[in-house]
Amino acid sequence: MRYVVGLGCRRGCALSQLRDLLLHTLALHELPLSALTGLASSQHKQAEPALLQLASELQIPLYWLSPAQLHPYDARLSQHSELSRQLTGSAGVAEASALAQAESLTGSRAKLLGPRQHNASATCAIAVAPSMEPA
Repeated sequence: MRYVVGLGCRRGCALSQLRDLLLHTLALHELPLSALTGLASSQHKQAEPALLQLASELQIPLYWLSPAQLHPYDARLSQHSELSRQLTGSAGVAEASALAQAESLTGSRAKLLGPRQHNASATCAIAVAPSMEPA
């Protein structure tokens, strides 16, 4: 199984807020950090230092997804934001990013482990997809 975390955040989000939300979400689903294959977010967030710092600190690849990659997942999101759609092309960055990147890495249909988690500055969702590796 491949687990991908999708992250969204407000401009200027603190690294501690992202890290705490990620650790909370992992604990909620009883997953260790070592289970993660990657982090993903909208390419609209490429300049956010906290996202870059988190990936570097955890030594986990961070993938940037375009509006064209995120938009097809809108129907599978637990919540929809018109503001997010206007800014990123997707009605929800965290869930769409997690789903899109998990499917891109595995070639299999991904599913969310649950609805996105959030704090005042960030959102976090985890998607899982079966690996297509031979047994």
